[in-house]
Amino acid sequence: MVIIIDVKLKEEVMQKLQFVKDPEIPSISVIELGMIEAVIVGEREITIKALPTFVGCPALELIKCNMIDALAHIKENREIKIEFIYDPPWTSERISDVGREKLKEYGIAPPPEFLNDGSFGEICCPYCDSRYTTLENLFGPTACRCILYCKSCKNPFEAMRPVSNLM
Repeated sequence: MVIIIDVKLKEEVMQKLQFVKDPEIPSISVIELGMIEAVIVGEREITIKALPTFVGCPALELIKCNMIDALAHIKENREIKIEFIYDPPWTSERISDVGREKLKEYGIAPPPEFLNDGSFGEICCPYCDSRYTTLENLFGPTACRCILYCKSCKNPFEAMRPVSNLM
């Protein structure tokens, strides 16, 4: 495969992928989640290498179809290929600052930051930003989330699980 350095086309691909939302969290894009590892513009194809947030994520086929649909108008006679890769593994540190804010706006606490000792910080309530929270259920509506309870504002909420390659 011949790789073409077409910065303008690559930027256009990234702009279009900004509109591809996670089907399970429609407030955040695959870009903001940090799922896009590479965009390769070739003579006859555009290849997107994406990192699943979890192995076995049931939304991968839908995400793939949504990426292809988003890029349909810019392919310039190129085939669109979406490859899900597992190396490097996706980690929650890849979520952008904008993505973390969008999670909170949607009512999901972003994963806590990892500390220097390998542990992670506290999970704050997305509604009132309190640290006075407790884990209610390790299992949430999807494999990447759990359920917590805020003792300050008395609301249950979901939180994304922290994922690190140190674990």
